[in-house]
Amino acid sequence: MAKIKHNNFLDTVNDVFTAAKKEGVLHLYAEGDSFTGRKIRVKQKDLFHFGTTGYLGLEQDKRLKEAAMDAIYKYGTQFPLSKSYISNPLYRKLEEKVTQLYDAPVIITKNSTLGHLGVIPSVVNDGDAIVLDHQVHWSVQSAANVLKTRSVPIEMIRHSHLDMLEDKIKKLSSKYKKIWYMADGVYSMYGDVAPIGELMQLCDKYPQLHLYLDDVHGMSWAGKHGTGYVLSKLDELPDNVLLFGTLSKTFGASGAVAVCTDKKRYHKIKTFGGPLTFSAQLEPASVAAAIASVDIHLSPEIYMLQNELLERITLFNTLLANTDLPLIEQNNSPVFYIGTGMPVTGYNFVNRLMKEGFFVNLGIFPAVPVKNTGVRITISRHNQAEEIRNLVEAMVYHYPKALEDTHTTPDKVRMAFKLPILNEVPKKKIVEEFHVIYKKTIQHIAKEEWNKLMGKQGAFDWDGLLFLENVFTENERPENNWDFHYIIIKDEKNTPILATFFTYALWKDDMLAPISVSIKLEETRKNTPYYLTSKVLGMGSPFTEGQHMYLDKSHPHWKLAVKQMIDKIEDLEQQFNSNWLVLRDFENDDQLNQLFHQQGFIKTIMPDSCQILDLYWETMDAYPESLSTRSRKHFKKDIKPYEDRFKVVLNDAPNQKQIDRFYELYSNVNKHNLALNMFPLPKKLFTMMSQHPNWEFLTLYLKKAFSEGESDIPVGVMFCYKNMGATYTPAFIGMDYNYTDEHQIYRQLLYQTIKRATELGFKKIDFGMTASFEKKKVGATIIPKVAYIQAKDNFSIELMGVMENH
Repeated sequence: MAKIKHNNFLDTVNDVFTAAKKEGVLHLYAEGDSFTGRKIRVKQKDLFHFGTTGYLGLEQDKRLKEAAMDAIYKYGTQFPLSKSYISNPLYRKLEEKVTQLYDAPVIITKNSTLGHLGVIPSVVNDGDAIVLDHQVHWSVQSAANVLKTRSVPIEMIRHSHLDMLEDKIKKLSSKYKKIWYMADGVYSMYGDVAPIGELMQLCDKYPQLHLYLDDVHGMSWAGKHGTGYVLSKLDELPDNVLLFGTLSKTFGASGAVAVCTDKKRYHKIKTFGGPLTFSAQLEPASVAAAIASVDIHLSPEIYMLQNELLERITLFNTLLANTDLPLIEQNNSPVFYIGTGMPVTGYNFVNRLMKEGFFVNLGIFPAVPVKNTGVRITISRHNQAEEIRNLVEAMVYHYPKALEDTHTTPDKVRMAFKLPILNEVPKKKIVEEFHVIYKKTIQHIAKEEWNKLMGKQGAFDWDGLLFLENVFTENERPENNWDFHYIIIKDEKNTPILATFFTYALWKDDMLAPISVSIKLEETRKNTPYYLTSKVLGMGSPFTEGQHMYLDKSHPHWKLAVKQMIDKIEDLEQQFNSNWLVLRDFENDDQLNQLFHQQGFIKTIMPDSCQILDLYWETMDAYPESLSTRSRKHFKKDIKPYEDRFKVVLNDAPNQKQIDRFYELYSNVNKHNLALNMFPLPKKLFTMMSQHPNWEFLTLYLKKAFSEGESDIPVGVMFCYKNMGATYTPAFIGMDYNYTDEHQIYRQLLYQTIKRATELGFKKIDFGMTASFEKKKVGATIIPKVAYIQAKDNFSIELMGVMENH
């Protein structure tokens, strides 16, 4: 399987955002000459605004506006100097008032992103460690990752899993002075909150534990003087908690605030906080507006504003409670999330609500897992009871229609979010005339039919799959026991539109991660072999490579057939409770890319596939002429001169001693090849290969003259499958690394494979993935490949990103 190539994550996000933009739900522009907060004009239509983070509506408060305008007239549009030299005249007053607000020392920052970049590297020392909640805001994760260059360990836990946090504390406590757990007070998508009470209990139990809490979404609407959700749960801020609040969003102005009661730590941040030192300071208008907002927060008025907002939140909660809409988290925060599951359903639902006159936000990857797409609704004081009721009525009407339009059901959405299901009436078939054939063994599918559809490549023709079924069953180790699932979809005339197979197997989570991550994880697996492994329902199998899905795109209903396949495998996924669903080994196809994304998959780049598509030469004497000029030079210099060093033996029935040696050679490559970090294959496989007519062992024996006086020794082996559909498939390789470089073993194995395929009359060689540069030099065509992944959450994906290059 594949590693995510460099920058592939950003490419994936770009694909997701581009699709959402095309659907008209992202990167929009507000219109109009004025803005009141209650409505927002989009696409020449006034919509009730249910997407603001200005929950108290202070951004429209007359006092803040007048203060900002007065500051511009007095001090200008900006104060273009670093705060390290001098602050604008209003800064001292703001700092004093915000200090009074929190009753603790504060540092004002330009915004929370720059604040985190300045504060985290200042407070986390080289002898400390960091543990990230996997849903903590991106700005916190980005700032923490800066510390990789200082070798500060960065771990990650699943969202609010405190048992996992405690395990990390125990693991790190003997090596590091402080352990910083970084989380949000209120999470910006689902509106769920950090378990502050339980976290403080952990702090009491483990004095090394320090908390870094970003509470920008808890600001103003909660807590004494509107100091936020976190402080609403604490009597006072202890020295081992560093808090981030905001002066923007619901505070109504601009900027952010770090609150730190530890005097030494505060002095260090204040004196030199990286971007806090060198970045521009807040504009006079923002400082003045913030001062006006602080005055409101310090007055009894803040509690009146909080109560007015709470009335609206309570109304919305009450109305939602009387519906079947899947509200993901119910509490008193102003952030609500209605799950839609697939992105295409989210697009449909958001556009329906916009047409009804309501502006809402779409929650999409990477803020949430792709399959946990949904509509994010925020309640503010701008919203009136009438439009809140009307919004709920509109959602109740349009939600089932959005599901129907996109061929999904309420229970599928609920299962994606682990909510109780409704036990609904089974969904109708997407197309009544489709016949979905599902089997658990290849023996229940006609050999001629399967081979006609899928039997012309790789080791997954009918005989190859029966062989794999027999190998990967009744084995001692769990990673060597696979379940096979075959799907064929036909139309009303019994004509196949789609055929594929899946395996349910144990994978290493870092199979899709950079090599640097796998190196680190393999160290841990020396003592804990199944650390970060998951059950995966994957197209094809961990053993096979190639085009694992037959699809007749000339058929008018091919897209519906793909959706029918996805429905079936998602049913299996729920049945097995697998962590990942993987569709793999596709060539780049814009139509499939859009379709899979709409159904909740994200694309990742796989290693290139390498094939010789036409062995048109009749003898090997003509083979060099098929190569490019540069490759011919390579052949004459690095391949042909080494051929006489080896005795080439073709063995289709090796004895046990030979099998043991072949397995040793294979194991060498498996351990070295972390670009394909899979579990090692069982020795049983090689024994059964020796008994199967379609497998042969192409072996290189280094001659005695080149092996330091020893007898001819096997130093390389290619395990080859003879697919009678005209493809010769070197499935994997074994080598003795003591001789590899000196004798060009790998290159010689590639050449001898081509030679053998020519002798047998094959017209195509499927060299598989990885080492594409070497394979291209022997004449292989390089074919870019992609996979599509659906994960239950983003934890594994984000964890690999945190660990990369650390």
